[in-house]
Amino acid sequence: MSRRYVNILLIFVLLAVSIWADLTTSGIGKFQPKTVLGLDLRGGLQVILEAKPAAGVTVTRQDLEDAKQILENRANALGVSEVTFQVAGDNSIVGEFPGVTDPKEVIDTISKVALLEFVDFGDVNQSEIMGKTVITDEGGTASTTATPEATASAEATPTAEATQSAEATPTAEPSITEKIWHTVMIGSDLKEVGVQPVQNSAYYEISFTLSDEGTKIFSDFTTNNVGKILGIVLDKKVISAPSINTAITEGQGVITGKFTRDEANNLAVQMRYGSLPVPLEVVQTRLIGPTLGADSLNKSLIAYGIGFVVMMLFMAIYYRVPGLMADLSIMTYAVIAFAIFRSIPVTLTLSGIAGFMLSTGSALDANILSFERMKEELRAGRTVAQAIELGWKRAWPSIRDSNIAALITSAILFWFGSTFGASIVKGFALTLALGVVISVFTALFVTRNFLGAVMSWIKDAEKRPGLFGL
Repeated sequence: MSRRYVNILLIFVLLAVSIWADLTTSGIGKFQPKTVLGLDLRGGLQVILEAKPAAGVTVTRQDLEDAKQILENRANALGVSEVTFQVAGDNSIVGEFPGVTDPKEVIDTISKVALLEFVDFGDVNQSEIMGKTVITDEGGTASTTATPEATASAEATPTAEATQSAEATPTAEPSITEKIWHTVMIGSDLKEVGVQPVQNSAYYEISFTLSDEGTKIFSDFTTNNVGKILGIVLDKKVISAPSINTAITEGQGVITGKFTRDEANNLAVQMRYGSLPVPLEVVQTRLIGPTLGADSLNKSLIAYGIGFVVMMLFMAIYYRVPGLMADLSIMTYAVIAFAIFRSIPVTLTLSGIAGFMLSTGSALDANILSFERMKEELRAGRTVAQAIELGWKRAWPSIRDSNIAALITSAILFWFGSTFGASIVKGFALTLALGVVISVFTALFVTRNFLGAVMSWIKDAEKRPGLFGL
């Protein structure tokens, strides 16, 4: 009896904490429970990105997985919360951004390849190079080498006139956009990137710290090229062209330009999270309004509420006292489950809510199996205490097997959703699995202790079979 009351005390403590997690809007420190609604309930943006590799390049599954991770890092750094990316098929990635109504900034930032280069522009005038698209010797460049056929032809049929002409008219110097410039260092040598305001200005600059290897490269180059132009090039476009005023040996520097705060943040995100392993092109965007989602959510909650009430009435009428204890257990289950969903947090979609509703049936199944076994024990002449103990013990194999099967099914569905980009299936599988685990806990721990305590308070319970619906 003392152990049972300790268990009941623990249940009430857990229930109190769960109610707090369900209702709080502030949390404690880093623990911030929140209700997260998915794209179908909250509205937002859905983007389909398609890999567009260079000719002859094959996109692998790992390339897409790496790109997905970089996209998630970029989107989260932009403050786009609850964003999800899914690899779909052999060359596509689906992104979902709940709550986003202006897609331009998000799409521009996440879809860029973001190859950052520090390029040696020598003595070129800053105004001539700024904003230009240039060719570098890093990451696939245009070639000025003649084709083998053309070379062979030139060697086979030289003429005096051609030779004389070549000597008389020297080759013109290629323009800034035609010349191949040397890349001193790339973005992978960056260690930290931040944004800071420029003093006495409305503009912002990007500060960066280099890795050990990058520090050495930067130090050697700036020491030998004071007065030269070291351009910062993003995806082959010059975004800044500062002059090297002095040797930079500490591995720290800033990228200056007339950047607004948003522009500087977007550039910092692209620098911080590296370049995509494969170019991606936005092939479809779809804005989903929140009206349909709110209507669907309201109807789902009404349907769940009606089903919940009918279920509680059935349990109370058919099983009497055990049924009432099961009702308390089911309410405890709902409170704990919602607290866990808010604490993780789990993104709730319509399919996820369906998984949660289905798991409620699992909680009910466990109680019904136990109560039917208890009735059998009472009919066999057992005492109430014996019937309760034996009922749970003998119902356990059936409860265990059915819920293990449900968890295996959830795992398969979750794997299917992860592999084929079916995020709807993933949400359903996750909430179903969490609900099954919580339902087993409440059926075996909460109902069992509540029923044992209540029946111990009723005198001559063995002589009152109506209490059990017999």
